Amino acid sequence: MTSLPACVITVSDRSFSGEREDRGGPIAVGLLREAGWHCPDAEVIADGETSVADALRRAVARGVRLIVTTGGTGVGPRDETPEGTRRVITREVPGIAEELRRSGLSDTPLSVLSRGLAGVVDPAGTLVVNLPGSTRAVASGVPVVLTVARHVVDQVEGGDHS
Repeated sequence: MTSLPACVITVSDRSFSGEREDRGGPIAVGLLREAGWHCPDAEVIADGETSVADALRRAVARGVRLIVTTGGTGVGPRDETPEGTRRVITREVPGIAEELRRSGLSDTPLSVLSRGLAGVVDPAGTLVVNLPGSTRAVASGVPVVLTVARHVVDQVEGGDHS
């Protein structure tokens, strides 16, 4: 199995400013590495639509095939990760985000408040998935993403539907 490039972007004003340690990003990175993806340490950025869109575009330009964001998916005033993501993806894959919310119910009824998106960036063939920032959401969400990520990457490259 070929090691494909992935990255994790932690979206958090507090982690970006150094007020709080990023705990979710390293969990996501570890799970991606264990699954055979080539993944550097998480990048920490400030909340905000433009900040997210710019970070996603930089990752796509580097040839990253799977981008997992953590944080900024809720209903707080600075939670604009979905808005920034929508500016970059060309096609949504709503089933991934729906499954993340559904499966998150086993951890907390608040999972339904996540506004996270999933989608692909054409023609780069990059899958982008937004996860909430809690460590539980990251630990349970990354395995969901991993069940389909390689298939999505294969599909956007024109692979067979098997």
